[in-house]
Amino acid sequence: MKYLLKNGTIVNEGKSFQADLLIENERISKIAPSITVEGNCVEINCEGKYVLPGFIDDQVHFREPGLTHKGNIYSESRAAVAGGITSFMEMPNTVPNALTQDLLEDKYQIASNSSLANFSFFMGASNDNIEEVLRTNDKTVCGVKIFMGSSTGNMLVDNEKVLSSLFSKVDMLIATHCEDEATIRRNTEIFKEKYGENMPMKFHPEIRSEEACYLSSSRAVDLAKKHGTRLHVLHISTAKEIGLFDTHIQLKDKKITAEACVHHLWFSDKDYETKGSLIKWNPAVKTEEDREGIWAGVRSGAIDVFATDHAPHTKEEKANMYFSAPSGGPLVQHALIALLEKVKQGYLSIELMVEKMAHAPATLFAIENRGYLREGYFADVVVVDPNTSLTVNKSNLLYKCGWSPFEGTTFSNSVDSTFINGRLAYSSGKIIEGESGKRLSFDRK
Repeated sequence: MKYLLKNGTIVNEGKSFQADLLIENERISKIAPSITVEGNCVEINCEGKYVLPGFIDDQVHFREPGLTHKGNIYSESRAAVAGGITSFMEMPNTVPNALTQDLLEDKYQIASNSSLANFSFFMGASNDNIEEVLRTNDKTVCGVKIFMGSSTGNMLVDNEKVLSSLFSKVDMLIATHCEDEATIRRNTEIFKEKYGENMPMKFHPEIRSEEACYLSSSRAVDLAKKHGTRLHVLHISTAKEIGLFDTHIQLKDKKITAEACVHHLWFSDKDYETKGSLIKWNPAVKTEEDREGIWAGVRSGAIDVFATDHAPHTKEEKANMYFSAPSGGPLVQHALIALLEKVKQGYLSIELMVEKMAHAPATLFAIENRGYLREGYFADVVVVDPNTSLTVNKSNLLYKCGWSPFEGTTFSNSVDSTFINGRLAYSSGKIIEGESGKRLSFDRK
């Protein structure tokens, strides 16, 4: 099927301009001020709308295998596509944890049959699986994930020798969850003794504190500098951590990079009063000053990419008291329009937003032929209507868990349509079922 997107405002590689875009045989075949097509072609009027490269989300938890009462690759990829996310990279803390090549490949098999979006999966590291980690193919796997803070199953890597070995021997990208476990345990004991099981949610950022985050992320950066590791630090949550990352090196030349997630850019500790456990994430949503510091890092170049850390739990699980309520929440369906709201509020330009959500992840992970609106690239394209608002409510949620921390929020824009590999996968509020997405490949020398 051919699609001709007419008269849209294309936002790509630092520029916004009106042009037509032709999609043909999975790819973008032409971008020009005016395109005329002979024969069978679906023409779509995009006047007054933005035409963007698809959001590449480098951190999601789609819960399959083993935790599928919360979500699965099919359900959550549908929500992602509805939100303009065309490719995702999923984390290894499923059940069982993806700590062997066989278990990792099992996840690829599931996705190849059920994911509407393009996909990749991180190989997991533990204190005792380094030989399996070193077998990972960097042309077909996005990276290796190290939890330097507590996680599901056997994935906390807290052995100093193992950490040094991983950072010195793994040639491909290492992504880290950075929170110091000893600090968290000490803080937990203090607050549990004071409040017992009735501890208010607002103290979550004091248990998973600035100190816990900075100790761990600075340690990861030090290890990476010592060993020359390609390090990507996930979900920065404090202003203090911003100073760890370089703002003077072009992304293509950076060895150490950082990510910011939508919830840390949107919420603050003042929101615990009304949102409670619905905004309980690890690392924690922290102060307004931390939020503004992360935004400053976005603008300075210290923060390289945006992501969601989409991690659904059931509403019943979230309704538990503090120490039993799990951390994480669903975000993929509304991340892009939340970021566009921040564009409207003046936090960043739309060109910088596209850089952080599409171009930079493609460059950072060396993804082949994606992340840009370029002739010959895969047609992963999102059309956004900046003049049609969307109010988030249960009736329009696609998450299997059935809730969102954005419920009741009205965004001034909405996703009009999403193309995955040239196929129209979402339009006018409806998922269009069809072919599965493709496994991402990586052009790493």
